[in-house]
Formats: sequence, C-alpha cells, structure tokens
Amino acid sequence: MNAAMRRRHAALALPRFPPYRQYVAAHTKRAASVTQPTTPRLALAHITKRYPGVTANDDVSLSVAPGEIHAVLGENGAGKSTLMKIIFGAVKPDAGEVHFNGATAAISSPHDARNLGIAMVFQHFSLFDTLTVAENIALGLPQGSRGTGMKQLAEQIRTTAERYGLPLEPNRHVHTLSVGERQRVEIVRALLARPQLLILDEPTSVLTPQAVETLFVTLRQLSDEGTSILYISHKLDEIRALCHHATVMRMGKVTGVCDPRQETAASLSRLMIGGEPPREARIATERGPVRLTVRGLSLPRAHAFATELEKIALDVHAGEIVGIAGVSGNGQQELLGALSGEDTRADHGAVALAGKPVGRLDARARRRAGLSFVPEERLGRGAVPGMSLAANTLLSHQAPPYVRHGLVSPKAAAGLAAAVISRFRVKAAGPQALAKSLSGGNLQKFIVGREIESGPKVLIVAQPTWGVDVGAAAQIHNEILAMKATGCAILVVSEELDELFAICDRLHVIAKGRLSPSIPTEQATREQVGLWMSGLWEGGPASRHETAEVAHHG
Repeated sequence: MNAAMRRRHAALALPRFPPYRQYVAAHTKRAASVTQPTTPRLALAHITKRYPGVTANDDVSLSVAPGEIHAVLGENGAGKSTLMKIIFGAVKPDAGEVHFNGATAAISSPHDARNLGIAMVFQHFSLFDTLTVAENIALGLPQGSRGTGMKQLAEQIRTTAERYGLPLEPNRHVHTLSVGERQRVEIVRALLARPQLLILDEPTSVLTPQAVETLFVTLRQLSDEGTSILYISHKLDEIRALCHHATVMRMGKVTGVCDPRQETAASLSRLMIGGEPPREARIATERGPVRLTVRGLSLPRAHAFATELEKIALDVHAGEIVGIAGVSGNGQQELLGALSGEDTRADHGAVALAGKPVGRLDARARRRAGLSFVPEERLGRGAVPGMSLAANTLLSHQAPPYVRHGLVSPKAAAGLAAAVISRFRVKAAGPQALAKSLSGGNLQKFIVGREIESGPKVLIVAQPTWGVDVGAAAQIHNEILAMKATGCAILVVSEELDELFAICDRLHVIAKGRLSPSIPTEQATREQVGLWMSGLWEGGPASRHETAEVAHHG
C-alpha cells in the first residue's frame, strides 16, 4: 500500500470500541446510577398477546430506567418484536398495562407513542417505496420536529446522517435504496425525533462493523443524555459491549434477567435457546468445474442513485463457497440483479452458467438452468406477505409436481412447505400460515430452505442470516455447507464479515461498483478486507483516484 493510500485510510478511520474490560470499568459508575431506585422510564406489567395458534407474549413484565440500555434476548419467534410493537402502539395487547414515566399510558397507535417520546426502528422497514427519504422521515416525526419545511428537514437529515456516520441523500426515492440504506433511513428518522425511549429491533443487521461502532458511539451518547434504549439483537458480543441489563424471552415468556457484561457469549446463547447451538460442520471438499462465470460485466446506472457496475469478473466452482463483502450501497443490489436475471441489460456472454451464456435470460430461464436465488429483502421480494407459505413455495417451484400444464397442485405446494418447516425448524402455524405472520428469522429460514429444496447447481444468497438468532444462523450455515458438499457452487453476498470468514473459501470485496480480486479466506484479515471495502486494493476505485491525485500534484 503506497503512502497516499495509507493517508486516505487514516482519514477514513472510524473510532473503534475500547477493549471490553476497559469499557466496563469506564461505565461502572454510570451503570450504578442506572440501577439506583428511580421512576422507570418504561414499565410493562403482565403483557399478554395471543394470535390464532400461538401466544406471542405470555404475562411479560419488564422495567427500563432513564438512561438505561436494556437488551431483549431470545430466539426467533420468542415474542420480542411483538412486545416492541405493543410498546410502540402498532399492536394492541390482550391484557396487561404499559406505564411511561410513572403514569399509565394508553398507546393505541404509533402516533400516540411518538407524541409520548417513543421512537422505534423496525426490523422490517416501515417505509413508502414511492416517496423520498425526506418525505418518509417527515411522516414518521412527531409534530414540532419537522422544522418549517422540507428544505429545512432535508438539511437536518444531512447533518444528522453525517454526524452519526449514516450517509443519506434526502431527495432519493426509497425504492432505489438497498436494505442497508433503508435501515439508515429508519435510524436517522428515530434520531431526529429526539426520543425519551428509543426501540431498536435488529438495528445492526445490515450495517458494516465500522457503521456499527459509529452507531454505538451515538447510543452511548444518547444514554448519557438520559435517553432509554430497548435493544433487540442476536449479536451477543454487541449486547455484552453495549447493554446494562438484559431480559431473556423464550416461547413468549420472560425466562430470566441478567447483566450481560457479566456473561459470556456462550452463556447468553444458552439462556436464549435453552441449550447449546448446533456446531457448524465445515467439511473439506474437492473443488469441481466452474459453474458460475462473470466476465466484463458492466452496467450503466438504472436510475440517478444507482451504482454503475464496471468490469465485474468472478468464478464460482462446484463445491466452493465464494463470498462478497462490502458496505451497503456499493453495487451489491445491481450485481445481484444482473446475476439473478432481474436485470437483463448485460451482454449475453457477461454471465454464464456451466459455460452457457445467460446474460440476457430472465430469472425463470436461469432457474431452469439450475440457479437459485435468495434476495436480501425478505418481505416483498423473497416472499409475498399476504400469501401462505404453501403459496410462496410456488415463487421458485413451478415445475411438476407443483405445477402441471399450468395448473397448481395445492397439495404438493403444501407438502413442500411442510417439509421446509420441518427440516429448517421454522416456527409457524403450518403451511397455510401467512408469510407476514412469521418473525424475521423464521421467514428467512423458510426462504433459504425453499431455495435449497430445489436442489440448485448454483445458489446465490444475499444476507443469509440477517436478523437470525445464533441457533438458526448455525443451522443455515450448516445447510449451506452441506450444499457445498453436494457439489453446489455457492455465492454469498453479506455485510457480516464473521459470517463470510466462517463459511467461505474465497472472498471478494465490492466497492463503488468494482470487484476486488479474490483472496483465500485463510489468507485474509479483517484489516485487509476493511481496506478493500474503502476501495483500497491495487487498481481499485480508491487507489486509482489517489494515483491520479499524486500524478496531478506531482
């Protein structure tokens, strides 16, 4: 790395977590003040919520003090998100009371919650695709927080986004954003509301490690200022580094309360799932012929805010898992569209399956050629929210016995859905359960299972364990590794570096629409991948820019 590149990396460096023990020592005094008797910011008493066939919350009580960062832990389907929606007024409880700042609160809508000073970042985003970032944020702010007009709000968005390291363009339409960028919109909207209680449901699930660290600096600052935070995450190291207390839920009930700083990741995992998570069984396999080939893939922007792809090249062999890391919004969405067949603008020979050019073929034709695809957005693309799980199997299974001569077999579709539910331990009422009734992690397991059940020759997976608990993540990883052992060629696009290092044989990084060279995972380091995520590889977009600058000023 030349001197100019090192200077640029230093300029880009973000603050890092202090060592865990140092963080605990530095915050002992504040934590002690949090635990002193005081009027709770939030107190839940005997909250119960039932749905047909399932009790989501069963006599749940918890308390959060002013300035406390309180984690809610549990497996997918434990009832965490339902509880948060009750607090935010999006779901009405069947029994129980909510107290806010010592007074009984009747929160019948998100509007009521916002006026009380409660803000929430949902795991599944509550955004209107056809509106701009600024318009979506305006709709979610309480009265008095919007300034004098949209121009002033746009400036507030830019200032807040820049301050907290969450870059956003206020005038960009939401339908053009990646999942990670949409999450930034939700977080910035919540921060602009200046809440007394901030609820975060899987806020870091699609953020890079650098963005997570920046967010944690923000959350600690808010906590110091007296804001209470309810924090849901399956990332146990984050919980241990950030939170003062944790409430553990299992099957809708509170099963314990602990100080996560006094626990290990393993002990927290046992509290969550009631046992040890399945171990990930990585088996050495012999690499076979190339199944997916990409050469010279270049695509102009499909819209003003898209990322242009430039000369993308990669190979994925049978019996191999190749990972692509990168900061959200650097061309992942565009690359996945070109590979899956959603975008057919590429040259016909730019993408090939088992040597056969498919660059101009649509998604259905590529599926017939042996490609399966798990998109990053579960609801709306991976699954139709208002349709049953059985009906959702037909999104990728349209050959006999599921469809014959244009006629759907409901029995076969229900049988496939039941098989996926059983094999992947999906918590659902059955094949006729609506996709939107599942928790995020359980829906993810269903979608991944549906694609694996098709027995593909090439499997492309985006964000395979986004918002998934430790047990389910290990299960999904094991299924992906098992597919590799059968000779499937697998491409994983993820913003979870730990995940990529755990299951991939080789790694690429995408930055500004360009793809880095590949590196064997055992030779890669997080520091090197972090540099590459800024475009700092030999010939990468950042290094080319700096070379040009050096030549210009030399």
